Order: sequence, then C-alpha cells, then structure tokens
Amino acid sequence: MRDAAVLKGLATGIGSLPYRDAETALELIFRRTPRAPFWPQLPKRGACEGMVAQFFQNFPCLKLKDGSVYMDVSAPESELEVFYEKVISGDNAYFAITPDFAPGIYAYRDRLRRNGAKGADFLKGHITGPFTFASSVADENGTALLHNEIMMQAVVKGLAGKAKWQIDFLKEFGKQTIIFVDEPYLGCFGSAYTPVTRQKAVEVMSELCSDIKAHGALTGVHCCGNTDWSILTEAAGVDIISFDAFNFLDRIVLYASEISAFLDKGGILCWGIAPTREFTGAETPESLLEKIDSGVEMFRRKGVDAEKVRERLIVSPSCGLGSLDEEKAAGIFGLLDAVAGTLSRR
Repeated sequence: MRDAAVLKGLATGIGSLPYRDAETALELIFRRTPRAPFWPQLPKRGACEGMVAQFFQNFPCLKLKDGSVYMDVSAPESELEVFYEKVISGDNAYFAITPDFAPGIYAYRDRLRRNGAKGADFLKGHITGPFTFASSVADENGTALLHNEIMMQAVVKGLAGKAKWQIDFLKEFGKQTIIFVDEPYLGCFGSAYTPVTRQKAVEVMSELCSDIKAHGALTGVHCCGNTDWSILTEAAGVDIISFDAFNFLDRIVLYASEISAFLDKGGILCWGIAPTREFTGAETPESLLEKIDSGVEMFRRKGVDAEKVRERLIVSPSCGLGSLDEEKAAGIFGLLDAVAGTLSRR
C-alpha cells in the first residue's frame, strides 16, 4: 500500500466521459486529474463501449448482436476449453480489448509515451464488475448468467484477465496501477429480486480482487448506489472503496466500525464528492469541502479515527459521466480539481 501522504487529496475519475474523441477526453483528464489519470470510456461513440460490450471479447459462448451481448447456448464446448487454457497458462494477451472497443486506452498509452508519466503517481484502469456483467447478459430463454454457475465463474476469470491485461499494457511506464471494478449491481443488494447472497458477493469479490491485486495493482470497487458496505470491507483484495459521497454519505457512516477496521488495515475511501446526474453548476469547491468535513465528523462521532479518514481519502465524481453533456463534464472535473487541490494543501 502506498504511503498515505501520496494518497491524500488525490483525484481521479470513474471511467466514462461524454466525448466521442479520445484526445479531447484525455485533455480534460490530464489537466484535471494529473496525479491519477485514467483511460476514458466513450459510450457515445457507440454500443461497443457499453459496460458489458467493452469487456466481452473472447469470453466463451458470448456473442454481440445489435449492440447487445447474449449467451449462445449452441456454442461448442471447445470455447470453454480454450478459454480456461488461456486462464491457466496466464495468457493475459488473450484478454486484450481491441482498439475498436476501447480506443481510449490506446490513446492514453500514446499520450503517456509522447509526454511521459512524470506527473502521475498512479495510472488508473477499470473493468465492469462481475455481478453487473452477469446480470446484463442472458441466454435465449432470458435467463441471466447470474443463474448459471459455470458461466458466472467464467465471467469472474475473464474480467480478471481484462484487468491483468491492462496492468501489463501500462507496465512500461513504471507507475503503480489502480484498477476499479465498477459494480452498480451491488446497489440492488438486499432486494427481494436479487438472487445473490451476501456470502456469495463476498466470495466473488474476494476472488476477483485478490487475483487482480496479485498481479501488482491496487484494486478498488465502485458502487454508485447504496449497498451493504461490509461486503467490501470484508472481501479480500479490496484496497479502495469508491462510493457516492454526494448522495449516500449518511448511509456508509452506518458501517463505521467496518470502515474503521478497513482503514486500520490500510484501506482507502474514494469519496465521489462531485455530483454527476445531480450537477447544477451552482456547486462550489467550498460546498463540497464542507460536505467532506461533515462526513469526517460523522465518522469521528461513530468512533472512527478522523485523522486516518482524512489521510486515506481520495476524491472522484460520484459516478461515470458518459450520459452527460461536455459542458457539465468540464464543470464537474473543474470542481473536483479545486477540491483535490485544497485537500492536498491541508
């Protein structure tokens, strides 16, 4: 785990931005989040950059049609055999995301090669979480992969491969990599319509994050809704918990004892303090800093070491910005940059 002084006041993004051109997105990223720049996902380019489609390549039995990924039940068993041969052999290149599905990561690498990575402390990548992925893909009968144990396990292994490929892809720059697992499905946890038990959620997230962490990255899990945050404090391999601090600060404080233990073992909280869908333009750095201060005080009253909260605090937008307009994206990242600057100077 990196020294807390390096982390304090760090700003990064979740992943998606509302641009169609990667270079335009990267101008914003490197200007506003230079210490932890991330490669941009550009869903307005087309369906290939959707949360599932962007990461499905070379998964067994999965096909893409009209922008949607589905399970082909007629696919030969040899697809699973080849897939696990690649997993077992550690062939991460097999899990590459091609430029037509993620031009942002290739443009990101090109920019780093041109300009160097001297100003960055970290380089950030991301994958879609296994529950979000598996709940979004169904077979011809409409049954989601969540209900298929064989395919669910393949999803976990495949997403780990996608993460490890990113780590290898960025290794030449000699920087610590952060990989976020974007898991909005966890916001549904506890619903009567959710077939995932708490134990299963902990097991799956532990398996995935530990696999990524063993490959040399810091691992974060991002959930933009409310959830049972103890799943992530308990899951092995999770270094960073990324939450929507603008809307759900009072909810995560309910897990104060679990968060305290998470921080004690070196964990980091990524506060999604700059609003996305709720952004009005009337927000100020001062108002967001007041919200952070009030959150730290709420934790303190619950027995959490306030200084440790502040030291292990990084910031981001509350969620991805892919559905917004470009003007709002620029405003949100301007706010974030100003908040991060103040935090790092304190």
